[in-house]
Amino acid sequence: MSQLRYGVAYYDEYMPYERLNEDIAMMLEAGINTVRIAESTWSTHEPQNGIFDFTSVDRVLDAMHAAGISVIVGTPTYAVPTWLVKEHPGVLAVTADGPGRYGARQIMDITNPVYLFHAERIIRKLIGRVSKHPAVIGYQTDNETKHYGTAGENVQLLFVKHMRQKYGTLDEINDRFGLDYWSNRINSWEDFPSAVGTINGSLGAEFARFQRGLVTEFLGWQVSLVNEYKQPGQFVTQNFDFEWRGYSYGVQPSVDHFAAAEAFDIAGVDIYHPSQHELTGTEISFGGDIARSLKRSNYLVLETQAQAFPHWTPYPGQLRLQAFSHLASGANMVAYWHWHSIHNSFETYWKGLLSHDFKPNPVYNEAKTIGRDFARLSQALVDLRKDNKVAVMVSNEALTAMEWFKLPDGRNYNDVVRWLYDELYRMNIECDFIQPGCTELSRYSLIIVPALYAVPDEALLRLNEYVREGGHAVYSFKSGFADEDLKVRTAEQPGIISEACGISYSMFVTPHEVTLRSEALDTGAADPAVNTWMELITPDTAEVLFRYEHPHWGEYAAVTRNRFGNGTATYIGCMTSSGLAGSILKSAAQEAGLWGPDQELAFPLIVKTGVNRQQQRVRYYFNYSDEPVSMVYRHGAAAELLSGREVQPEEKLELEPWGVHILLEHSSGQ
Repeated sequence: MSQLRYGVAYYDEYMPYERLNEDIAMMLEAGINTVRIAESTWSTHEPQNGIFDFTSVDRVLDAMHAAGISVIVGTPTYAVPTWLVKEHPGVLAVTADGPGRYGARQIMDITNPVYLFHAERIIRKLIGRVSKHPAVIGYQTDNETKHYGTAGENVQLLFVKHMRQKYGTLDEINDRFGLDYWSNRINSWEDFPSAVGTINGSLGAEFARFQRGLVTEFLGWQVSLVNEYKQPGQFVTQNFDFEWRGYSYGVQPSVDHFAAAEAFDIAGVDIYHPSQHELTGTEISFGGDIARSLKRSNYLVLETQAQAFPHWTPYPGQLRLQAFSHLASGANMVAYWHWHSIHNSFETYWKGLLSHDFKPNPVYNEAKTIGRDFARLSQALVDLRKDNKVAVMVSNEALTAMEWFKLPDGRNYNDVVRWLYDELYRMNIECDFIQPGCTELSRYSLIIVPALYAVPDEALLRLNEYVREGGHAVYSFKSGFADEDLKVRTAEQPGIISEACGISYSMFVTPHEVTLRSEALDTGAADPAVNTWMELITPDTAEVLFRYEHPHWGEYAAVTRNRFGNGTATYIGCMTSSGLAGSILKSAAQEAGLWGPDQELAFPLIVKTGVNRQQQRVRYYFNYSDEPVSMVYRHGAAAELLSGREVQPEEKLELEPWGVHILLEHSSGQ
């Protein structure tokens, strides 16, 4: 991308009165150089079957082009019009909860032929119309696309065909999935039951994997249509989102982001996060690391919050801190959802950059400072390249498996991922995300493996070899337990990785009044309590880092480290406090040679680095707190880009509350 993009979603169709020119004037004043349009308004563009009206699109494209603002056009397929449902009720998804009802968005069956026919028609009509417009720089397919639980008879039929193609025979399926249990055995293809009611985790997990595949196929299909019209220099993207807990939290259960991203030119992402006194930047970092890892390249933040909810309205300085935090993770674009606050319907109080009165406000005024700095610093900050030496291995299959076999206190896979990821973030260890199928493990000095419950043998054997050849791995509990079909391995646990970890166990319990006793690590004041899950580990060749402090379980190891070949494997057999997990990860990072001056700093002082196009090292320093913080800069002479002043090695720097420094080193970043 040639420049940093600073943008908003803009819906002229939602405006209560005519103000396009006034909006554009205010956008230019704020440094907005990109808007995203059209993905939400199918019923406006096709008010009746086969009757098209692109007036609003045309006028916005012409006005934006005249102002020098670029446009990303969305395919308007994620919210179906009333006439389509009235004429063809079958376009609504049938889920485990029954048939869908019109009203909400994203309630369609993405496999329904009638829906696909009409979706293709509106895509071709719209993209064919706008593709040669000089304002258009790219396209977004659909919106936060998922499978929406579609599981009707047509989907079940597709699933049976998938199973037949993948496994060949029912005997193979019955054996791999253990379907003799409770008389679930399937003896003829005609008798293949709906997967909706299954009690068999293997069959249920396979259906969930199939549903994720429907999303990959659907998005790939849309990309293929848009590519027929795409002009040189234009791109196609998708705004992926995450497991939602009132904000963006973890790996998306309904989409295999890595597989779905393959069809796109550039990955896009929507990131929402706690704000005000709860702002930590963790979700910005997590979402950015996922998005960057999808194509191992820079990405676009197509949606993030401006004001949004009352508890998200940012403190002074936070909007600016957030914007540069996205860039520091490798984003080339930061765009708000949305420009204006709408005046009725479901998201009335999800406020945009402008409030309901459309007048300048403190958040808009802060956005103006961001826009000016993005424009001024674009060439120094665009296309930031990362060369991280730490990876976190994540898996949709493990996520699904742990939904079938839940942790006792209700925590799920993403809780385990974030338990470890958050500690890496807090100690300024940047990381990528990889999948079990990754064959380039040697790129990393340290690999974190949270709760890899269901995984093929080959992935575990690669991890063993990675350690043997000098890599360092940290496993959490519930790793390596079952194969890709959720069949528990018959060996002593943790199965294949026992070789590298030097341990075994056959019992696991729910902790009650259990703490940890350190045998090798200094944990300072970290809470020693164990919660959620504990495995009763017997070390073989492994060194014991912690044992359980308990009258009955005290003989067992809880956390171990094993030298294997030229590397080490650390195994955490229980869920610890965040502080104690941080101590274990710190030890692993030091063992892997990954501890330096930036790691001596810690949250709320967050450090992100990368190399720009000019091969210069860029270092971002963020203060995620309401108090000023100071630090000693321990790298080469640099220019602080926001203030323009020079900074020397060993100089003491002050960061104001919610402040940011961006240091451009004068020496090469290689």
